Order: sequence, then structure tokens, then C-alpha cells
Amino acid sequence: MSKLKESLSELVEEELEDYDKLSVDDRVISVIVILFFPLIACYLLAHQLFSTGFFTASFGPLEMVLLYGTPIYWIFTCTVLLLEFIDLSRDVDSFGGLAFAAIAFGWLSVVFPFDFVYFADVLPEPLQFLVQWMSNDIARVLLVIGFIVHLFLAILAGVMRVKVRKELASRKK
Repeated sequence: MSKLKESLSELVEEELEDYDKLSVDDRVISVIVILFFPLIACYLLAHQLFSTGFFTASFGPLEMVLLYGTPIYWIFTCTVLLLEFIDLSRDVDSFGGLAFAAIAFGWLSVVFPFDFVYFADVLPEPLQFLVQWMSNDIARVLLVIGFIVHLFLAILAGVMRVKVRKELASRKK
């Protein structure tokens, strides 16, 4: 338990060192997310609009909110971060965004309203090989991994955010 506290204290110290700075890595990742995630959302939307069979009958309004809400949340967080509203970005991430993503991944892995046999159907035939390898089993495993990672990050980010805020408040006194 003391090792965990030491590790957490080290993470808090690292966070405090660069608290007001936006790293090059954060900028690059944010730009990639802002450019790439709308393409993913459009790809999924094309399946929905053209009724390819990718979405099954169990894909309802809740699943739609969870599926499309996750990339929207990431795009929002990254945009806010690039605009250098670092505190707001961290708050959204720590106290909602990561938890929302964990819930979305968890729910979608349980309900699994997809049929990956049709996943490549909206691409031109010469490009279909890029995603044809994706099966229902692989997609389920990726959703479960996404759930576990986001749940862990949601807990860690929340604890870190509270500890960093307490430390900042104590330094101001």
C-alpha cells in the first residue's frame, strides 16, 4: 500500500511541475484526435444511413448516444486543451469524460449491437481489406479492453485531480 501512495505522490509531483504547460505530445495527440475521430464517426454514420447491416436491431437511441458521444467527448476535450483551457480540459476528463467512455465501452460490450461481417461494406472495394480482418470476437475484446482502461483511468484521473488541487491550494496559503 505504501508503494501505491509513493507512486501516486510521484505522479502528483510530476503533474504539478508542468501544471500550466501544454506539452508537445499533448498538442500532437489532440490534433490527431480532432482530425481522425470525425472520420471514424462519419464511417459509423455511413453504416447507419445506408443500412449496411453493421448495426443490429439492438442498436437503439442509448447505444447511439454512447457510440457517438465518446468521440464527441474526446474531440471536445482535445479542442479545449489546444485552446489552452488546461484546467477545464482536465476537469472534463477527470470528472466525467473518462467515466462516460468507460460506461459506453462497458455497455456496448454487453449489448454488442454490431455485426462486423458488414464493417467493410461502406468502403470502396479496393480498400475493404483494411478493415475486413475485424471480427465480432476481436471487436468485443477491444471493447472490454477499452472498458478496463477507461475505468482505471477514470479512477486514477479523479484521484489525481483531487490531490493536485489540494496541493495547489496548500501552496497558495
